[in-house]
Formats: sequence, C-alpha cells, structure tokens
Amino acid sequence: MIGLDTSFLVGLTIREHPAHSACMKLFETGILGKESSAAICAQVLGEFAHVVTDRRRFSQPLEMDDALEISNQWWHARECRIVEPTQHSFPLFVDWMQRHRSGRKRVLDTLLAANYHSAGIKQIATTDWRDFRIFGVFDIVHLTS
Repeated sequence: MIGLDTSFLVGLTIREHPAHSACMKLFETGILGKESSAAICAQVLGEFAHVVTDRRRFSQPLEMDDALEISNQWWHARECRIVEPTQHSFPLFVDWMQRHRSGRKRVLDTLLAANYHSAGIKQIATTDWRDFRIFGVFDIVHLTS
C-alpha cells in the first residue's frame, strides 16, 4: 500500500504539472483497479483542494466545486484506505518536529508522515522526496517529469 502525498494528487490532476505523466503512470499501473492499494488522509484532500484552485500556481486551476468533487471521489475510492490519526501520531509528530529542528513550513508534511507511519504505511508517492526523506522510515516513490 502506498501513501499518497498531496503533490502526487496535484501532479495527477493538473495536466500542466511537470510530473503529470509520471503521476499518471503510477496511478494506472500501481493504483487503478487495485483495492486498498493506496492510503489517503483527510489532510491530503484538504491541501489538494487548496493547491489545485490557486490561480497563482496554475494557468488553468480547478474551481473549488471540481476540486471538492475529486477529493470526494478519492475519499470513497475502493483503491483507497482512509488513514486517520492514531494515539501515536501526534506524539510522533512532536518528536520528529523537535528532533529534526523543523520550522513551521514542515508542519503539514511532518504530520502526514507521522499519520502514515503510525498506520504502518511504508511507501509514499510524492513529487518532492525531500519532504519525507528526513524521517528515514519510508520507501519514497519520487515522481518527476
């Protein structure tokens, strides 16, 4: 099972994204039609809606209703297992933030990593491997152009 980072969903959805082809290939070969092949958090879907509707990032951003519909499809997809925080997630998040002396720009990725790790997810699909390498607990599927 592969944990999905927001950057993967953005790359998959936005055709102008430099990693669109790589994200599409992973989706078609490793996720589509395979029950519980991916893990996803509400946090990822909220961040996805925030990013794909940003007119400063993309020449053709999505409308919020479209972004929410796609988020809802992922939430209910048979390919996805919903990962929610456990009693171990937040303490791990705090530990990693302090241990790695991370600042405010690392909060969301560290929280996501703690949630996935606490749920037993060992692999993450992302377009920015640097976000998760620091933790040393994930096999990172780095998707590039």
